[in-house]
Amino acid sequence: MSAFVGAVAGYLGSLMLSKRMALVGGPLGHLTLPGITLALISGFDVSLGAFLFVALGILFIWLLEMRTKLPMEAITAIIFASGVAAAFLFLPEEKTVPALIGDVSQVSVEAVAAAVILSLLVFLATKKIFSGMVLASISEDLAIVSGTDTRKLNFIYLACIAVVVSLGVRIVGGLMTAAVVAIPACTSRNLSRNLFQYSYIAMVLGGIGCVLGVVSAALTGTASGPLIVIVDTLLFVVSLTSKRTGT
Repeated sequence: MSAFVGAVAGYLGSLMLSKRMALVGGPLGHLTLPGITLALISGFDVSLGAFLFVALGILFIWLLEMRTKLPMEAITAIIFASGVAAAFLFLPEEKTVPALIGDVSQVSVEAVAAAVILSLLVFLATKKIFSGMVLASISEDLAIVSGTDTRKLNFIYLACIAVVVSLGVRIVGGLMTAAVVAIPACTSRNLSRNLFQYSYIAMVLGGIGCVLGVVSAALTGTASGPLIVIVDTLLFVVSLTSKRTGT
């Protein structure tokens, strides 16, 4: 499960970084907290609860962006701040740590299967819209002239982010989802020489970081979320060395 989620997060992150939106994953991760709170209180899967609230938040972001023309980052900040405030009014204190940093120790077979399937669907959807989104990030007017439906692409793009963030809360919690999206993409930027390499190296690095983090957590008996982020960060530091030496 972690390998698939990490891989698709890295792949989607390469697109988000190209659009200078990599850090949007953080606010959206925080927006999962009301859903996680509801799931923990009611006893259903946290990823489902997270998705319900992220999907609702993204719908508001998409509609407000079209109506107000405010930057997506600004609208996201408004939505996530409201969500976090609501979450901490009801989140039980003993459930705070798992909600913030994740917990993969008790994942059902059904949850793993659903995560794998959803990760594959997000990968296929992101791959289909990738070139159009990159073109729109360069010039939205040029994308429209070329026949690209930017509103439709933005909706699909935001839906993919919602799914990845919702799956990510299971392994890194609502506090660190931006890391599994942004860091592998940044590492890949240092190592790649073209757009194809950039997106797929980010995907591979995302999967490797999550697997190594989960294995390290199992060996040390600590939480997987922080270790995944630490592994991703170490890979980024190595990529800086590789870039500097020209290898």
